[in-house]
Amino acid sequence: MSRLMVDMFHSPSDNPLDLRLRFFGREECQPGHAWGPGLRDSYIIHFIHSGQGRFHIGEHSYDLQAGQGFMIPPATLVHYEADLEDPWIYSWYGFSGVQAKPLMQQAGMTVTQPIFDTRGGEPSEDGGFHTFHQELVAARDKRSRDVLSLSILYRLMAELIQCSPEQTPSSAAQPASPKEAYIRQAVAYIENHYSQRVTVQDIADEVGLDRTYLSGLFKTRYGLPLQAFLLEYRMSRAAELLRNHALSVSDVSRSVGYTDPFLFSKMFKKATGLSPTSMRDKQ
Repeated sequence: MSRLMVDMFHSPSDNPLDLRLRFFGREECQPGHAWGPGLRDSYIIHFIHSGQGRFHIGEHSYDLQAGQGFMIPPATLVHYEADLEDPWIYSWYGFSGVQAKPLMQQAGMTVTQPIFDTRGGEPSEDGGFHTFHQELVAARDKRSRDVLSLSILYRLMAELIQCSPEQTPSSAAQPASPKEAYIRQAVAYIENHYSQRVTVQDIADEVGLDRTYLSGLFKTRYGLPLQAFLLEYRMSRAAELLRNHALSVSDVSRSVGYTDPFLFSKMFKKATGLSPTSMRDKQ
C-alpha cells in the first residue's frame, strides 16, 4: 500500500477573505497508484519530491518528475497516477479564500497552464517546497499554529510566483485594465465604508457601473459575486474584532455595518460556520 500522511487543518482564526489552509499531506505512492477522475472543492498544489507520474486535466496530459508540480483548480475534472517503475512521492497543500484565485493567476497558473517547475531557479534558502510539509507538521502543536501555518502558506505562494515565467519589461509596465481599475476602486470603497450600512448598489454607484456588471467582475476576479465579497469582508473584520473581549457582540455587529445583532449573528455563522460567541470561545 502507499504510505500516506494527511492533516486536516482547522483554525478558529481562519480569515475567509485572504487564504485559508484546509489540509496538507504527503504520500509515497505505490506503482500505478491513481486518483480520479474526480473534482475537488479547493485549490490543491502537488509538489513532486522524487519519482514521476502523469497528470490529466481537461484534454491535456503532462508527464512530470521530481522538482515539478501541478495545481488542481476547484470544480475541475482531473486524474493523476504514479509511474509503474518509478512512482512519485509528493506533498500537497489544499487552500481556499478570496485571494486564492488572484494569487494563482499571479503565479501564471490556470486550468490551461496548471504546471510549475522549480528545477531551473535558484534553490530557496529555507528549503522551499522540499520542507513546507515538515514545517506545517512541526507547526501543528505550537500556540501560534494558525499564524505560523498561514505564513508558510504565503511562502508557498511566493515560491510559486518566483518560479513562474518572468514578465517582459513591456508587459510588466502595462497599466491595469479598466476592469481591474473598477475592481480596485470598489474594493477601496468597501475597505473605507464596510462599517457603515453600505449596499451593493452604493458600491456600484460609487464606481459608476451597473451593479450586475460589477458583480460579474468580482465573480471573475475573486470567484465571488460582489454581495458575497462584501459579506466575506465584513465577517473577516468581525472575526478580528471578536478577539477583543472588551467588545460585546453588539459592538462588533455595529462596527461592521449591522445595526441588528441577530442578523449579524446569522450572517456571521453563514460565512464562517460558527456563531460569534462560538468563534470567540475558540479563540
